[in-house]
Amino acid sequence: MDIITQTLIKEFNLKEFQAVNTIKLIDEGNTIPFIARYRKEVTGELSDEILRGFYDRLTYLRNIEEKKAEVIRLIDEQGLLTDEITSAVNNAKTLTEIDDIYRPFRPKRRTRATIAKEKGLEPLAQLLLEQDKNTDIMLAAAEYINEEKEVNSADEALAGAMDIIAEMISDNADYRKELREKTYKTGMTAVKAAKEEDSVYSMYYDFSEPVSKIANHRILAVNRGEKEGFLSVKLEVDEDTMTQYLKNETVTSKSPCAEYLEAACEDSYKRLIAPSIDTEIRNLLTDRAQEAAIKIFAKNLNGLLLQPPVKNRTVLGLDPGYRTGCKVAVVDETGKVLDTNVVYCTLPNHDKDKAKEILKKLIVKHDVDLISIGNGTASKETEILVSDMIKEIDKKVYYMVVSEAGASVYSASKLATEEFPEYDVSLRSAVSIAKRLQDPLAELVKIDPKAIGVGQYQHDLNQKRLG
Repeated sequence: MDIITQTLIKEFNLKEFQAVNTIKLIDEGNTIPFIARYRKEVTGELSDEILRGFYDRLTYLRNIEEKKAEVIRLIDEQGLLTDEITSAVNNAKTLTEIDDIYRPFRPKRRTRATIAKEKGLEPLAQLLLEQDKNTDIMLAAAEYINEEKEVNSADEALAGAMDIIAEMISDNADYRKELREKTYKTGMTAVKAAKEEDSVYSMYYDFSEPVSKIANHRILAVNRGEKEGFLSVKLEVDEDTMTQYLKNETVTSKSPCAEYLEAACEDSYKRLIAPSIDTEIRNLLTDRAQEAAIKIFAKNLNGLLLQPPVKNRTVLGLDPGYRTGCKVAVVDETGKVLDTNVVYCTLPNHDKDKAKEILKKLIVKHDVDLISIGNGTASKETEILVSDMIKEIDKKVYYMVVSEAGASVYSASKLATEEFPEYDVSLRSAVSIAKRLQDPLAELVKIDPKAIGVGQYQHDLNQKRLG
């Protein structure tokens, strides 16, 4: 039994035959739905949820093994492979760890360090790393002055040597792993406004949260705000703590070389390590957030698919709002729009009695059976008003709060314009909310899939807050 199968058995708490048979079925080209439904006796009754997780993990572990083999081959072709490197690669648990090990051997673009090496300054860098207490630094550096190689002074020679050391520190896999973990555990996600302009991202114009605790929907929101040019995002850490760690690992004696090595550590962290780790962690957070968004979407979609249509009922749809009021639309049992209006009932200065009277008249006029309320901004205030109102009328009327995710996007779409050309964008949202109660799936398929994700849903709510 290979290492991948052993790992899967342990991680999913499976019996050997379950893991072996499931891998065989997957390798034969069978889909997860097929295996879950028609091969239960082969997998030992594994659920579709476990099978999906098993498939994802199997793919990841196989990618790791392929990466290990590729890295060992590339290093071996350079004639630099050792037993120690082979062992480190084989013991790596993630793709990031493998990348860290391969970093020193990866073909590089022409960096400050490679330029310094071309000038013959690598021996000087090694001399500094030896940290001999008897070394006369300036005298040693003066030996590398060479006008042809554009090394015009001892200081220039030392600067080049420090560039080489900075890159060596940056390429150390153990240092990177430690600093990455420190950044994740202690770092802060700092978000600032990139321009002096009001936008749906205003709540993030001066925002910070620990990297390890930031919510997935906020990760997607700030990423989108950054992409659209409204936000500036970076990870903030205590740089002194980070550079001190590198100094403790690099400087081993109180020699004349110490100050140069410390300066190289600071340069390595600020110029090479920090930007790279920042990108790696933000990519990790984004992957996590996107995966969580897909899971939430799948859960919500499952609920929508299982929700039965409400047939033969006239529905009054309410798209709640503050400043712009609650948009109202009445649709008959076939989905035809019978009436529209706007009522103001969610702010303290609104005339709630007037709003109730308008809604009562619409209910009586069109013999409304159900009221559908969008669950966005001002939903609670609208629900309270509706709850009070239906107690004041003789007719039996019920209300339900429905998801309005993507409604604002749909209302401004080409499809909505073609479907309801005579209505304003805001009123189309009310129509959609009414029809979502009648037949949720039929309304859902009209929406751009990108609008249904968690990040876009947050975006819709932010837009409504400004409205």
